[in-house]
Amino acid sequence: MVKLIKSGVYYMEDRIVKESQAFMTSDKKEKAVKNTLSYAIIKMHDAGDGVNLKLRFDALASHDITYVGIIQNAKASGLKEFPVPYTLTNCHNSLCAVGGTINEDDHVFGLSAAKKYGGDYVPSHLAVIHQYMRECAASCGSMILGSDSHTRYGALGCMAVGEGGPELVKQLLKQTYDVRRPEVVAVFLRGKPRKGVGPQDVALSLIRATFQSGFLKNKILEFFGPGVANLSVDFRNGIDVMTTETTCLSTVWETDDKTKEYFEEHGRGNAYRKMTVAQPAYYDGGIVIDLSRIEPMIALPFHPSNAYTIREFLQRPEELLQKAEEQGRKILGNDSFTLTTKVKDGKVYVDQGVIAGCAGGTYENIAEAAEILKDKSVGAGEFSLNVYPSSQPVYKCLADNGYAGMLMSAGAIVKTAFCGPCFGAGDTPATGALSIRHTTRNFENREGSKPAQGQLSAVALMDARSIAATAANGGVLTSALDLEYNRRIKKYKFDGKIYENRVYHGAGKPQKGEELVCGPNIADWPDQIPLGKNLLMRVVSVLKDSVTTTDELIPSGETSSYRSNPEKLATFTLSRKDPAYVERAKAVLEYERTRRSDGSIPQAVLKDLGGFIPPEGTVLGSVVVSNKPGDGSAREQAASCQRVLGGIANICKEYATKRYRSNLINWGMIPFLSDKIDFKVGDYLYVEDIEGFIKRGDERVVVKVFSKGKTRDVILSVNEFTEDERAVLLDGCLINFNRKKR
Repeated sequence: MVKLIKSGVYYMEDRIVKESQAFMTSDKKEKAVKNTLSYAIIKMHDAGDGVNLKLRFDALASHDITYVGIIQNAKASGLKEFPVPYTLTNCHNSLCAVGGTINEDDHVFGLSAAKKYGGDYVPSHLAVIHQYMRECAASCGSMILGSDSHTRYGALGCMAVGEGGPELVKQLLKQTYDVRRPEVVAVFLRGKPRKGVGPQDVALSLIRATFQSGFLKNKILEFFGPGVANLSVDFRNGIDVMTTETTCLSTVWETDDKTKEYFEEHGRGNAYRKMTVAQPAYYDGGIVIDLSRIEPMIALPFHPSNAYTIREFLQRPEELLQKAEEQGRKILGNDSFTLTTKVKDGKVYVDQGVIAGCAGGTYENIAEAAEILKDKSVGAGEFSLNVYPSSQPVYKCLADNGYAGMLMSAGAIVKTAFCGPCFGAGDTPATGALSIRHTTRNFENREGSKPAQGQLSAVALMDARSIAATAANGGVLTSALDLEYNRRIKKYKFDGKIYENRVYHGAGKPQKGEELVCGPNIADWPDQIPLGKNLLMRVVSVLKDSVTTTDELIPSGETSSYRSNPEKLATFTLSRKDPAYVERAKAVLEYERTRRSDGSIPQAVLKDLGGFIPPEGTVLGSVVVSNKPGDGSAREQAASCQRVLGGIANICKEYATKRYRSNLINWGMIPFLSDKIDFKVGDYLYVEDIEGFIKRGDERVVVKVFSKGKTRDVILSVNEFTEDERAVLLDGCLINFNRKKR
């Protein structure tokens, strides 16, 4: 189904050829590198030297978990108006009963910011962020930066990147997105998907093949080949948005007449241009996907890469569910969690189905699911099916064409556009329940349960077609290949009046006399101090999981209602992974406050240092140690909450994504690396002349470790910093850096 080529390849004569077999001279290779779609797009947006990129984006996008902090950050740094189109959507914290008035207060703030600084504002329930940007903003050859990790519009010829909020702040302040030129991997599609196979099935096959090895980490995927023409744009979008789960940086696809038709249907025909790879083109690796061999897939809890064909899974369900069950028991801390009980008489019974968001809620996914459920029933038992169209235009067309009615008649509940099921703010299953979802992620705790309170449910990812087949079978897990249905669906019609009549279109029209409307929960970022001459760090948490997601660093779901109050939100940091972390971090923060107040190192610290007295100018901070942190969401709060609590660094073997490392740097936290993670909670690490280390651009430093009365030296390293990144770390955070520049 999916073949990986982990060496250089050429696209030539309409096929993928390994570099070793292409016999290209160095000058021809250099030219072939420039024939990729990625090279051309990056060149148009780069203010750097072509290797050390300094990118300026054409547009920005944020949702209501992130835009308040971004705007507050930019405002503190001197923002006067949005210099590029900036869209603020309200699709995450839309349940305004959660946290009282908090969520709606933030929505009011967002509208006031769009008016004051000149942006677009999309009210709640109107569209999820990525569907709106597809419909109204993406264009061929452009680049968009979003403060959500699933910012992917490559299927529309737009190279989009999901990053933490501070990177959007830089763009708002007319600074650049700095990154070494990423490697580019060719994704060659051939064949045609079978009836019953959907975009999630292709995506999960790709994720399964690439995630564990890190093959695509921080790279750009370029999709082309004869198989592209066999996919609708909706289908392409469904694959594209899920590429985030491979940990790639961005994507771009060849465009064709179907792409052109998509733009024209949405009233933006001028956004289209034909984009075709010039041959020969050189890529740093290759993937060949035979679409005709893709089968319906299921990604079991607790990661999208934990994927199997449904056929494989149903051949040994107890064995595979037992593995997930063991992981769940580890999360919960006892043996009460069960999944193997879902298997009865060789069949697997699930409790809930959800089709939602930027991945599942598109027109074709829902329309085809409706055809599968036509004249059928989801049943009146434990199983339920909830469907969230990704935008009001999609919902309206589903209603106009009869598909919403089909779903309702079958017993499904059709709701408005909302990302909640994807990140734990809606449709949380019951304790011990198993939910199947066409959404983007199924990380542990992301479905909204609270293990600290004895709750744990689980999510498996599937395509909308097989979810509908399961619903038609009364909740018995079923592949869409096993059902007969009408695959031909009615043509989509976009009604742009929905947005004309409700979206605030203020891009490029700032009203500087407007005031920001701040509810009682909205608070400015607390001040952060510069780094200092020397550094003393106390280990306050050691996470031993192979990968730590951002959802584990700062839980999603209802806790994100407090995202506009940095100090309140920080109290939830690591709450589902290491509940004692917050108090440990606060203790170190108090030590640092004492040092700043009277210039002395607290006696409690000196006791642990065994008589060693750090010299004057030594800053105290806390550090979190883990193996591979930062997989998943782009939310900057995964780093900023640590910083608010006095965090000064992370130490790990590797960072799961560029965006998490960038978040650490932008919040003044040093992203250290270590070959061995053999630190303990309570250890102190002393770094002499950390200021010089950062200024010189050194990559390795000797660190003295104090651990239970014993002392040893270890080597920590960092990957290369840009000049601005070094300055941000020395100044204490991006806000300080920009204030200093101003």
